[in-house]
Amino acid sequence: MRIAFLTAPEGVEEVELTAPWQAVEAAGWNPQLVSTEPGRVQAFNHLDRAGTYPVDHLLAGDTSDAFDALVLPGGVANPDALRTNERAVGFVRSFFEAGKPVAAICHAPWTLVEAGVLRGRTLTSWPSLATDIRNASGTWVDEEVRVCRATPATLVTSRKPDDLDAFCATLVKEFDLVRH
Repeated sequence: MRIAFLTAPEGVEEVELTAPWQAVEAAGWNPQLVSTEPGRVQAFNHLDRAGTYPVDHLLAGDTSDAFDALVLPGGVANPDALRTNERAVGFVRSFFEAGKPVAAICHAPWTLVEAGVLRGRTLTSWPSLATDIRNASGTWVDEEVRVCRATPATLVTSRKPDDLDAFCATLVKEFDLVRH
């Protein structure tokens, strides 16, 4: 399976990119770093610069056609930049329209809010997003990991880096269900 990891050129929380990436690779799947600009993505450890990662796929009006699932890592700046980019928002929305699974952690649901895909869904996130999620007609819960199977697409969400073990195990399980 080809799994898209969508990030902005700067601001992704490094561990929220690398831990799910490693889980996807361990499952035998092909993770692809997708971004709005070519080159390398600058990751952060909270407010401090961390590693850089090569972009595999430049987002240019794409849809989910080339991918089987989507992972949205967090970090405050990352989803804030993505939600103001029409190409990124459309790309995210296309996964839901195609019924393909999506996983988002921490602040990443901001991009889901902008994509208009939360109506009737129950999810978790970093607590400061609760009002935004409710205003987007979603239901926010404070849980380590939440799976919402509302149609047309499964959504896996988690709150923070401390939840990564549960998040990674759950996204692999849910993505595998769709594969079969």
